Amino acid sequence: MTVKIRLSRAGSKKRPYYHIVVADERAPRDGRYIERIGAYNPMLAKDSGERVKLDKERAEHWLSVGAQATDRVARFLDAEGLVKREARNNPKKGEPGQKAKDRIQEKLDAEEAKKQAEAEAAAAPAEEAPAEEAPAEEAVSEDEQAAE
Repeated sequence: MTVKIRLSRAGSKKRPYYHIVVADERAPRDGRYIERIGAYNPMLAKDSGERVKLDKERAEHWLSVGAQATDRVARFLDAEGLVKREARNNPKKGEPGQKAKDRIQEKLDAEEAKKQAEAEAAAAPAEEAPAEEAPAEEAVSEDEQAAE
């Protein structure tokens, strides 16, 4: 039997309140537990002393017996100085998903195509003026050939 120190949800809809409990890992989240050792109210401000209430002696006892804390409870225990929790690093957390990347790429492609179209439109009138002169030159060269 593996024992976990974890959160058990209580409270009403959209008003969460959690009990910090010691339970068999196979028991349901809100089901049977061995002992309740504290409470967590996420609705209170982070600097509030009432946000996390923990029976430190009982937590020490269960940790000494071999109970494993979940990540969220380990944060609370670390704040109390009972467990050393290593900070985690997730470099992909702020990265957009594949669909968002595709949308961004499509947007950039559309902007690039628009700029190319504008550049071609701006270059087209400049090309028309030399195009009118070119037949005149050809006509001169035809006249020169006829004179020969």
